[in-house]
Amino acid sequence: MKHSILTSTLLLLSATFALQAKSEKPNILFIFADDLSYETIGSFGILDIDTPHLDRLAEAGTTFTHSYNMGAYNGAVCVASRAMLNTGRFVWNTFKYDTGKIMNEEADAGKMWSQLMSKAGYRTYMTGKWHVKVKPEKIFDVAANERPGMPKAVPEGYNRPLDEADYEKGWKPWEAKWGGFWEGGKHWSEVVADDSIEFLNDAKDRDEPFFMYLAFNAAHDPRQAPKEYVDRYPLDRIELPNNFTPKYKYQDEIGCGKELRDARLAPFPRTEYSVKVNRQEYFALITHMDDQIGRIIEALEETGQADNTYIVFTADHGLAVGRHGLIGKQNMYDHSVRVPFMIVGPEVEKGAKNEAPIYLQDIMPTALELADAPIPEYVEFKSLLPLLEGKRKKHYDSVYGAYKGQQRMIIKDGWKYITYPTANGTRLYNMEADPFEKNDLSQNPEYASKIKKLHKSLQKLSKELDDPLDYEDPITSWNKVSPPKKTKNNKGGH
Repeated sequence: MKHSILTSTLLLLSATFALQAKSEKPNILFIFADDLSYETIGSFGILDIDTPHLDRLAEAGTTFTHSYNMGAYNGAVCVASRAMLNTGRFVWNTFKYDTGKIMNEEADAGKMWSQLMSKAGYRTYMTGKWHVKVKPEKIFDVAANERPGMPKAVPEGYNRPLDEADYEKGWKPWEAKWGGFWEGGKHWSEVVADDSIEFLNDAKDRDEPFFMYLAFNAAHDPRQAPKEYVDRYPLDRIELPNNFTPKYKYQDEIGCGKELRDARLAPFPRTEYSVKVNRQEYFALITHMDDQIGRIIEALEETGQADNTYIVFTADHGLAVGRHGLIGKQNMYDHSVRVPFMIVGPEVEKGAKNEAPIYLQDIMPTALELADAPIPEYVEFKSLLPLLEGKRKKHYDSVYGAYKGQQRMIIKDGWKYITYPTANGTRLYNMEADPFEKNDLSQNPEYASKIKKLHKSLQKLSKELDDPLDYEDPITSWNKVSPPKKTKNNKGGH
């Protein structure tokens, strides 16, 4: 009898210690969207769009209202964004590391985000879009259904719709015959949710905490969603962007003209009808993704793991979809460089908004700090915990942005200055008075000193970030680090 009691006691203590061990460190659930502008969350009150589950996340935690991607060194902006995210380095230092050979050397040395989480005792998992130059199964404990940079596109999905007749006889987002998100028989966003739910059901019976990297291809083109989601957005519900223009003045000089793949999705010049249809399909794909995120969060709650889990939602960059006459993300406007960023979890203030400027990649060191893991010296982005805890007001005095050798940007003290070094063009916006960047002040003599001051600040920041661009000789300096490729058709962008 004594032996039986002792055995029962030891089993009880063992179970208690196992529970305590699991609860010592929180789970991290990272949800990553693609091509998702900061304005696409319904509860933000900017667009008429349905995102009830993301609205719920915003209510349950803190939203960083000014979260940015630092830029890109190639047309596929997501490649640079994801490489920065997984290495922790700023854009130009990432540029030096973003080759298959060096990235694999980084993985061999255990320097990637997921590997650092694994060293901290986490079971690591990913599913969905990857687009980083090292295989995910090399650095995650479990990698399911890795997806490429974008679903396969077809010619019929470009230069559309020309008019209503063209739409009726042409490509439709719900038709599985076009492949894309429908390849494999199930919509890719639904696959991400299915994979995630399966992992959560398995994780509930394990002792170690988990780090989940869930990467949707949505809302990237081809913007395909089930018909019932498209039908929720009749064109009379879609408002034309308040900064719509048929053509952006510098589109060709800054790499956003017909040579850019993303830009060719809609006809040139942009028409009200084509922009409304593209936005209709964009919103439908986002709402469909939102429903899949709802399924994931429901599974987290039903498996009893929600109370000890931090949920972070953000995206790799935004998207224009008709704003300023642009379609893609290869520009320095807020619709393309700024993303939603919400964090929910233990002791995170609910329903709060933090206006401190951050970079979306700050989540990497934040997760490490939450995991009580050391943040390596090579990680340049900053943990958000001091901001969340009220210990700091801001991390960055200004926000930097870049696109190849053609565009540079700085946001400082409520102003945005954009320069196009190879086109001898500039833009200046008062972001507080003009958040949608409709009123360019760069040609107003009254602001000449403001431009001069911001340009000087941008040059100083560029130097600090090891930007290879020489503002006095931009073409030569950029060609030294990124020689133009000899190709008949530069498809650029993903």
